[in-house]
Amino acid sequence: MIEWNVSPEIVTIGPLVLRWYGLLFASSFIFGYKIVDTMFKREGKTEKDLNDLVWYMVLGTVIGARLGHCIFYNPEFYLTNPLEILKIYRGGLASHGAAVGILSAIYLFVRNRSNITYLWMMDRIVIVVALAAFFIRTGNLFNSEIVGTPTNLPWGFVFLQSSSLSDVDKLIPRHPAQVYEAIIYLAIFIGLYWLYKKKYKVLQDGFLFGIFMASVFGFRFIVEFVKENQTYFEDEMSLNMGQWLSIPLVLAGLYLMYTKRKMKNNTT
Repeated sequence: MIEWNVSPEIVTIGPLVLRWYGLLFASSFIFGYKIVDTMFKREGKTEKDLNDLVWYMVLGTVIGARLGHCIFYNPEFYLTNPLEILKIYRGGLASHGAAVGILSAIYLFVRNRSNITYLWMMDRIVIVVALAAFFIRTGNLFNSEIVGTPTNLPWGFVFLQSSSLSDVDKLIPRHPAQVYEAIIYLAIFIGLYWLYKKKYKVLQDGFLFGIFMASVFGFRFIVEFVKENQTYFEDEMSLNMGQWLSIPLVLAGLYLMYTKRKMKNNTT
């Protein structure tokens, strides 16, 4: 087993605390900006389009992820304590909520732009979203959160810093579910970026978006089997909330891949 006893805090200066999660979350936007900037320059988009996109993405991601956590995983608490929704620094971001936020933000971004279509933009955004997912799950690892179920495998992690486990449960080796997800999301990012660079001139708009939806949320569905439930009501469910929310996104991704592939075949 591997003892994971890393502090989630990097440094504390007075009331200010620099945390690994915050650093990695910010890194996802920095690296994402650089990658999209390269894409926009390659394809003749303006700097104003890029700067506007950044604001839409930041707000869509943060608001969507926070509201998703509040609505999907603990609605009773947040409906009776609405001000707690604003306390993002206490944790609580949901990837499915972020997906809804990003989809909505991109719609608002492209609706008044004749030179950028929705699916064209989503094909490029999902590449950096996959990279962001890698950073965020790595941040979850440093926070010792979203832990896996008990395991006897030699790479099981003992999360000594976890605030969601009792003192007894902290000593039980568990699946490092955050590591599983981080590795897969990094691989998806590499694959999507490679495919974009090789084929962006000929791929049908929406095809990369479909690959992203099917692969990311398909794996998310699978990895949930080795993750502890995040809220009490999931204990009574045959599939947990993350799995139920993943199913329509996987189906949407497969539909996009099928239709866009068929369109390409019909034009060749």
